[in-house]
Amino acid sequence: MLALGAITGGRAAEPPAHTEAGREQFLREFRRTGLNTTPGDAMMLRILVQSIGAKRGVEVGSATGYGALQMGIAFERTGGHLYTIDIDPGMVRATRENLQRTGLEGTVTALEGDALEVLPRLEGEFDFVFIDAVKRDYLKYLKAIEPKLKRGAVVVADNVIRSAGEMPDYLEYVQNGGTTRP
Repeated sequence: MLALGAITGGRAAEPPAHTEAGREQFLREFRRTGLNTTPGDAMMLRILVQSIGAKRGVEVGSATGYGALQMGIAFERTGGHLYTIDIDPGMVRATRENLQRTGLEGTVTALEGDALEVLPRLEGEFDFVFIDAVKRDYLKYLKAIEPKLKRGAVVVADNVIRSAGEMPDYLEYVQNGGTTRP
């Protein structure tokens, strides 16, 4: 009988990070920072993107890309594309490295800059948005991308319960169906 397989240091070699098994292992072992999306929330975003068949998405606040990787897997499956934005050059560099390591750099584009400047410059329409950046600017981010949202687009905002005191204008706006009271 012939058995094939790579052996490294007495154990089976790890799967390449760009395969499905390798990606899942990479995500399990991912060294998250306090700014990264939690594993449960990131998986929920992945399921949501895939279940609605989203084709074009934007994430405001990449950190080191944990959420972008999870959503990227879903966008790859839907044939879509995600743009993730962060103002910190180090975070963008780490995100790009993680995307390259997992083979998702063709599905997710990491953009460096102030989202309030980057969002208006993005071309086309979007059917999915995830906001997880400076809490007091949530309404500004939404207003910047709102003209580019397809009818029925899904917008997810992180930390709205815990950080409600920092975003009363955003919460009032979405609770009133996209209008602000005089």
